[in-house]
Amino acid sequence: MTSRTHEIRSIRSDEWRQVKELRLDALRDPVAHLAFLETYEDAVAKADDFWRDRASGAALGTTERQQIVAVGEDGAWAGSVTVLVEEAGVPDVFGTVPEHRQGHLVGVFVRPEYRGSAAGVTRGLFDAALAWSWEAGLERVRLFVHEKNGRAEAFYRKAGFLPTGGTAPVPGGTGELELEFVIGRDSGGDSSGDSGRDFSQG
Repeated sequence: MTSRTHEIRSIRSDEWRQVKELRLDALRDPVAHLAFLETYEDAVAKADDFWRDRASGAALGTTERQQIVAVGEDGAWAGSVTVLVEEAGVPDVFGTVPEHRQGHLVGVFVRPEYRGSAAGVTRGLFDAALAWSWEAGLERVRLFVHEKNGRAEAFYRKAGFLPTGGTAPVPGGTGELELEFVIGRDSGGDSSGDSGRDFSQG
């Protein structure tokens, strides 16, 4: 799968250095405090073995999660999204029990210069993530957006994700909320977005 400018594909298990580099860049983004649970300081302190495990656990061929990236002709990564598989009847990251076998999109990040519809990077990432989810037999895919991240919410609505009315508290006791959005298998997969909440691996 490709965008107008990039190859869209799953990561390989040996690409942990690129996984680390893109993650650290994402955590330096101006809206990282709204989009990610992790801080740059926490991530940069992690040992290389953490990043090796992170890459191998979400690489091509794995079934529990899949990290999808946009790769330019020069080999540089422009963006990424990860699909976590949540099994029906098994407690999720919030401790609640999903009724559906579903995907959960996390770690959404596109470098600023590739955001918007012109390059097609974010749309390509979302299309690939949804395609992987449907091929894996998932019934639906959800994501969470910080209630103050209006730009991301607007893009997700355009992508076909609909609010469920479900919420989750932002960690840290701030009183702020994450809003749940979902797209069903039969809803298609047309998409474009920029930055979503990260309930990430590790």
